[in-house]
Amino acid sequence: MSQWRDDQPIFLQIRQRMIEMILRGQIKEGDPLPSVRQIATDLSVNPLTVTKSYQSLVDMNIVEKRRGLGMFVTVGAQENLLAHEREKFLAEDWPAIKARIAALGLSYDELIKNRDADNE
Repeated sequence: MSQWRDDQPIFLQIRQRMIEMILRGQIKEGDPLPSVRQIATDLSVNPLTVTKSYQSLVDMNIVEKRRGLGMFVTVGAQENLLAHEREKFLAEDWPAIKARIAALGLSYDELIKNRDADNE
């Protein structure tokens, strides 16, 4: 099985992995990102693909380039990403989830009951 999905460019999938690492605190504000070469080797992708994903993080003001030093997570990145990812979820993912819930005829009580069962 491939580690890459066919429905999205690889550079966006790498960007999403970095975003998730920042959101989970695996890479903290002020920390350097792994080098482009390291990520390219680890994921068996072209370094230009990694560079493109890192550049998209720079464009989002989540990462900053420090000449001669590499890429670093900006201060406030986690908070900004959380707001961005929540907005993206509500705009892109939630409508489909909501439609699926309605199509299945699930009630709010059933969803909460199931959630509570998972927490036991």
